[in-house]
Parts: sequence; C-alpha cells; structure tokens
Amino acid sequence: MTEHAPELAIDSAFDGGNIRLVAVDGDSIDLKIVADHLSDFFQWFSFRVSGASGRRLTLRIVNAGGAAYPFGWPGYKVRASTDRKTWRMIDTSYGEGVLEWTWEGDASLVWFAYFAPYTMEQHYDLIARTAAAPGATYRRLGTSLDGQAIDSFRFGSGAKPVWLYARQHPGESMTEWWMEGALEWLASPAAAPLLAAATVHVVPNMNPDGTRRGHLRTNAAGVNLNREWHAPTPERSPEVLCVRDAMDETGVAFAIDVHGDEAIPANFIAGYEGIPNWTDDHGAKFYDFGHRLAARTPDFQTERGYEKASAGRANLSMSTNQLAHRFGAVAVTLEMPFKDHDPNPDPEYGWSPERSKRLAVACLETLAGMIEEV
Repeated sequence: MTEHAPELAIDSAFDGGNIRLVAVDGDSIDLKIVADHLSDFFQWFSFRVSGASGRRLTLRIVNAGGAAYPFGWPGYKVRASTDRKTWRMIDTSYGEGVLEWTWEGDASLVWFAYFAPYTMEQHYDLIARTAAAPGATYRRLGTSLDGQAIDSFRFGSGAKPVWLYARQHPGESMTEWWMEGALEWLASPAAAPLLAAATVHVVPNMNPDGTRRGHLRTNAAGVNLNREWHAPTPERSPEVLCVRDAMDETGVAFAIDVHGDEAIPANFIAGYEGIPNWTDDHGAKFYDFGHRLAARTPDFQTERGYEKASAGRANLSMSTNQLAHRFGAVAVTLEMPFKDHDPNPDPEYGWSPERSKRLAVACLETLAGMIEEV
C-alpha cells in the first residue's frame, strides 16, 4: 500500500487568526493578510499549516508591501511554534513588497504569527486567575461593540491613583503578555510598598473585539481607539468611553499605556511633550521614570524612540497626552518591539512573552521607588 503525503492546508478561522490563502504551488504557499474590518490597516497575521511534515515549505505574504507599516519588515523575523507555547524566530527576507520565509521539520502542524499570540481564550484564563488572586478586586467597566466585557482590576488602597492599560491596538499582543507579568506581580507580596502608596487600576485588554477578529489596530467598527480619547462615543469607541469615565471617577496620578512598535528594535517610552499645560517640572517626572527603568534592566533604553511633539502640538486624541492634560498625570506610552531589543538581543526568541512579563515587573518596581514623588 502506498502512503501519500498529507495535503497542505492553511487555517486561520480561530481566535485571533488572520490570513488568506492565495495559491499553493508544490511546496510554495502564497498568502495575504486580511485588513481590519472597515479599515485599511493590516499587518497582524496568525495561522497554522497542516501537512508540513517532511517538506521544505516556502511561505510568502505577497501583500506585505501594502501593510500599515512596511518599513517594519526589514530586519523582522516571523514567530513559529509547533506547540503554541514556545515561539521561536524564523529568518525572513523582504523585497518587492513580499515577506518570505522557509520552514522544514517533522511536525505535521506548525503555527506562524507576527508575534506570539495572546488570544481571548488566554485573556479569559488571565481574568479568572487574577480574580481569584490575593488583593484583586474585579470590575466590569463596560462592553465592546461586539458585546465583550472590558475587564479591569483594582489593587491596593494608597492615595495615588495609578492606571495600567494595554492592547488598544489588538495586534500588539506583547502588551497582554506584559499585563500578565504585571498582574502576577501586583498579586504578590513584592507589591506591598507600591500598594501602600497607590491604588492600581488595570485594564489588560481594551480591544477584545479586535483581538478576537485578528485585527492589527482597530475595533469592530474599524476605529483606532488611541485616537478617540478627546471625545469617545458609545457608537464608535465605547471601550475608551467606559475606561475614561472610570478614570474620571478616580483621577490619574500615573499611567502606563502599553504598546508594540513595528520598526524600532528596542523598548522605549514616549511622553506628553507638547500638551497645552506642559511644565518642565511635570515632564521631569516622565524622564525620571525612563532613566530609573533603564538603570534597573538591560531590556530598556532611552536613546532610541519617537520624535517629541513641539509646544502646543500634542495630539490630545491619544490617551497619554489626554491623561497628562486632563489630570496632570505622569502618562507613559511604553513601546515594545516586534523585532528584538537590540541593546540586549536574544538570537533565538527575540523579544518574547517572557521578556515582556519581566519588563512589566521592572516597570512596577521602578514606579514603586518613585511613587511618592509623582
């Protein structure tokens, strides 16, 4: 009896999946990333290949040149896994608008993704674990356009209101890995000094609809949530509206909005230079946080980052600018790479879930050391 090699098949119809098969020609597979619903944004992908065992596959994303940030592809390495737990980097090439890589191995199934995924099922597990953790108080702040809960937690009873929130852009999955590390630390005895001085509010995922749909940047209405903070509405951005309303209840002394950056191979922070009520004393606290964090961990640096906005030119529709302006908060946009943190690289895993979690701990330890000065 002759055994035939299993047929190649591509699947992405799962939580957070995104890819469209264009063509299979022998061991060569052409693919396209699907744009966010009602939006032109695309770059996130997550899919699996079955029938891969014993083959040397060439995979090509043929519309990569039309992605939201094509300048992020040079130097980028795709993440691959055969168990959906360990995600290793795979070398890629990028030219003429096509992102290409090869795969060969004995596994009959292999998963590929833009970064190690953090699905909504993982999110629900995180919420269940944290709700049962010491010192955590759960609150449902509202619902998304698709009817999913906007989950939040409160820790501590100190006078300083601190807000941590992530995944306004759902394709930036490293941000919820960061949140997992933050929540584990906040539920541990190590957090006691911070929680004596601060009450910490945490929103692990602000865009559950985009996460489940496999979006890069937008919610179910094709709206970029980090351009809604000046005037969120129930019709366009209920996710932002319910979080900002909760912040209005508590005030905000310090905030971290956690993101991922496609192009810069380093961890860095962006501030609120250019807000109408900027003062040097207010800004000095932001810079102090960055310098202290860089001194604490080799997985952070202050040399590379975004250009600062000039006086009066801050975009108040973005959350950290809005919070710094609205509350006088020390508001930090933390950016983590899809590539690697080049000042302290890892040639096998690159920037990874585990390192994202450790950076969260370093951020909160840094905050604990300066919270009385905020």
